[in-house]
Amino acid sequence: MSDCVRVDRELSAAGAAWEQGLEGKARVCARRAVALADQAWLVAAGDPLWQGDAMAHLRRIQQQAEFPLPVRQAAERLTTSVTRRHDTPFTDDPVKDAGLISAHLAGHRSSGGLS
Repeated sequence: MSDCVRVDRELSAAGAAWEQGLEGKARVCARRAVALADQAWLVAAGDPLWQGDAMAHLRRIQQQAEFPLPVRQAAERLTTSVTRRHDTPFTDDPVKDAGLISAHLAGHRSSGGLS
């Protein structure tokens, strides 16, 4: 199964969970989608050995100065704990944030990895 299909499946699962009011499940699926997209990006960029869970991938994305600010902010929102939902920068739409990050990483992958 291709990386794009795996990412799309997780995003679809996140969207379905979000529509059913299963916020926690939606956030987990959104985080997994980003981790899959980031792992594919790392492989395309020549770093296939980097490993980490979904939260580690999100933290890595937050630290990428060459990524646009909205992408890094989306990663930060996805790492914010549900217990801090009333604090900034909690996301109101984890599926949208995951889609933004995944699309950015897919664009970098198709244009040759690192910018």
